[in-house]
Amino acid sequence: MMKFATIALVSVLALTACQKQQPQLGPDGQPIPVAYKITPREEAQIPARLAGQINQLRANVGATPVTENPMLDAAAKAHARDMSAQNRAWHFGSDGSSPLDRVRRQGYTAHLVGENISETYENEITTLNAWMQNRDTRDVIMDPSVSDFGIGWYQEPSGKIWWVLLTGSNSMAAPAAPGGFAMASTQ
Repeated sequence: MMKFATIALVSVLALTACQKQQPQLGPDGQPIPVAYKITPREEAQIPARLAGQINQLRANVGATPVTENPMLDAAAKAHARDMSAQNRAWHFGSDGSSPLDRVRRQGYTAHLVGENISETYENEITTLNAWMQNRDTRDVIMDPSVSDFGIGWYQEPSGKIWWVLLTGSNSMAAPAAPGGFAMASTQ
């Protein structure tokens, strides 16, 4: 009898482990997002993964590849943290600075093509996909004159991630957007 009880218990545990976990639902009936956690290992991999994806997308339309620029990275990281402090995704800093002001502060003297921003719980590839679904944010990434990019993020303890992507051009051609840069965001 003890053998039967043990087999029954093991069977119940095995079936329970095989059951698909149902996502937790929020008040709106939609699944509550599971926050993507940026670990130190992930931090080191994000720029290369993003560059690979962007360059693959650009190659599909015959555009030249982009390279990561540390000055654009620094401006993007500072703005991501500032958006978190302001608790809003927008293109202007708490000091009133524009994207152009912020990249100039970091020493970037080439043309700023654009800035994409996002407030999400998702990783950089999912965020890139969202940017590619919107014409304005896609144009910041796919502009044929773009040669440089910078990526920055800030993850709050709650898991919310503030993303900033900056693109620039070392070409002598003037940027397409009036005022020297395009601004676009998704949320």
